[in-house]
Amino acid sequence: MAGKKRIPMRKCVGCGEMKPKNELIRILRTEDGNFVVDAGGKKNGRGAYLCRSVECFHSAVKSKGLERSFKQGIPQEVYGRLEKEMGDIGSE
Repeated sequence: MAGKKRIPMRKCVGCGEMKPKNELIRILRTEDGNFVVDAGGKKNGRGAYLCRSVECFHSAVKSKGLERSFKQGIPQEVYGRLEKEMGDIGSE
């Protein structure tokens, strides 16, 4: 008897929608406190998920969704770098 494969769902911190994990981008806080975009979704560290749209990213910045997820303030230059990295991934 073959069972249905369960699809992991995650919540976007920008729009708040539950979506399949593979449709979202993972923002990662590494052990040394840096923030990076984890395209593969496998790196170690605390993660938050965003849709692959710039609108969701701006919504997450405005509502401080990433700051709530990581339970700490995020410097403005980190937001700029994350936006650039997300743009690079979205154009692939």
